[in-house]
Amino acid sequence: MGLWSFAKSAGKKLFGASAAEASTPDPEKLKAEIADLGLDATGVEIKVEGDKVVVEGRAVSAEMQEKIILAVGNVEGVAEVEAEDDAVAPVFHTVVKGDTLSAIAKTTLGSANRYPEIFEANRPMLTHPDKIYPGQVLRIPQ
Repeated sequence: MGLWSFAKSAGKKLFGASAAEASTPDPEKLKAEIADLGLDATGVEIKVEGDKVVVEGRAVSAEMQEKIILAVGNVEGVAEVEAEDDAVAPVFHTVVKGDTLSAIAKTTLGSANRYPEIFEANRPMLTHPDKIYPGQVLRIPQ
């Protein structure tokens, strides 16, 4: 099992406007978010333990598993995601103030010109290369 940390106070708001409401993730809303993004959650069960989301089972591919982890982790109120990981551990990057996909690509992939690879690896969660925010966790393709 792998355990990944996320910024609990950052991310998409699914659970209501108040901090108290956002502190209790709802597994059904998380499942709906996965479905809304068009991700295939076949073979995966979503459970919630406080502010930790547990992704049980394996998705149809390692890429889909990583995208599901990111989809539920980048939701306000989620601090951690625990999931089965594959033999090769996924590489994630937490966005900090001032980050751009180009800068992240230069640091993680060796060339700023490879930013489209990061953008594509995070679709459909990302809708535009310039729409990233501090605290967001991105998948770095390997």
